[in-house]
Amino acid sequence: MTTTLEQLRAGQLAGARELKLACGLKELPREVFGLADTLEVLDLSNNALSTLPDDLPRLRKLRILFASNNPFTELPEVLGDCAQLSMIGFKANRIREVPAAALPPSLRWLILTDNEVERMPAELGRCTQLQKLMLAGNRLAALPEELAACTRLELLRLAANRFDALPRWLLRLPRLTWLAYAGNPFGAALEAAALSDTPIRAIGWDALKLEQPLGEGASGVIYRAMLRDDCNGGDERAVAVKLFKGAVTSDGLPDCEMAACIRGGDHANLIPVLGKVIDHPAGTHGLVMELIDPRFGNLAGPPSLASCTRDIYSDGLRFDLATVLAIASGIANVASHLHRRGVMHGDLYAHNILHGGAGQALLGDFGAASFYDAGDRELGAALQRLEVRAYGCLLEELLERCDALDTPDTPDTKSQIAAGLVALKARCLSEAIDNRPLFDEIAASLAVWKEQR
Repeated sequence: MTTTLEQLRAGQLAGARELKLACGLKELPREVFGLADTLEVLDLSNNALSTLPDDLPRLRKLRILFASNNPFTELPEVLGDCAQLSMIGFKANRIREVPAAALPPSLRWLILTDNEVERMPAELGRCTQLQKLMLAGNRLAALPEELAACTRLELLRLAANRFDALPRWLLRLPRLTWLAYAGNPFGAALEAAALSDTPIRAIGWDALKLEQPLGEGASGVIYRAMLRDDCNGGDERAVAVKLFKGAVTSDGLPDCEMAACIRGGDHANLIPVLGKVIDHPAGTHGLVMELIDPRFGNLAGPPSLASCTRDIYSDGLRFDLATVLAIASGIANVASHLHRRGVMHGDLYAHNILHGGAGQALLGDFGAASFYDAGDRELGAALQRLEVRAYGCLLEELLERCDALDTPDTPDTKSQIAAGLVALKARCLSEAIDNRPLFDEIAASLAVWKEQR
């Protein structure tokens, strides 16, 4: 909840660990330093700040700083002097310069989405604790090779920049798991082909009647709607319509997401796409999809500030072995299907999977999807093994909540399958990248275990 400057100045926030101020600030109020012994999270988003005070390190417990939607043109160097600062978010500023001195030693999560950055400093490689690096929507044409020293890096967003090639050394980072790079010059032809060459029905805006919103994400809003079928006497059917916002998101560009949804085609573990919206009065892009049964819900919630890269599951959530096998099999099959079509999902997470019970699973949210030439076997295998690590994280989370692993070891089929799943998970998560299986092999193993069960 946003607090007021008056509350801060009246001393009503003494002992606060978190503080959010959004009131047109042009400078940091000095009263903030009255919280120096307790403040851990400071959110200064949606103000008019362009600098931070030199004595910011007096906030000695500060771990997280957000300053999105401000007019900063340079990442403040004083951040590098904040010893405990591990998460920095300066989304949608005007940042062009990222000084080496601005990078604190404990940095785990850096968000510079939607700025004007042309170069990242080589000293980024010294941030050995770095797990998330979000650079979508900038002017980068290269990354410092020193970043290869960041062996804990798991999530990297490079979409909507100016890369003429994907740095191949990135794909050898031992823990890189979630990568997005669509919207760069080197992928433009593949993205255009996905939109122009993949057959899809054109649905006029006047054939749709929007009803209530069903949900909203970074890239757009999903509505329940009625679709009029003029070829069938004007009958109407309930559908879902996603209207894209048309701005850079944390993952990339909405147009690239739409292209990936279309290129994904038909699969039992994808939400069916019925067509793309045309003739919207504002020129807004949109997709018309099947309306999913309301009993389907997200398998998990997205990562928290504390968990950083791992999803948050409901307390007490448990799965039997059959459900784990069904979810794991469905997602392996759909991931294999996408990679055969040259699409890397880029955000293969439980929070992007809809679960309808009994193992029914639908993979959604293509906001971080990227394209590659499926005929390039070397690149395809490298990207697939990266995504296999994301699959390994999902499998680990499912197995942690599987009843079959709580029972004593017995020489029966169930325990043998559970042991096989544990071994498969370990291979998927291997930091020896070439030891990871590909999705076809994973899917084949799961099919055998499903039969045995």
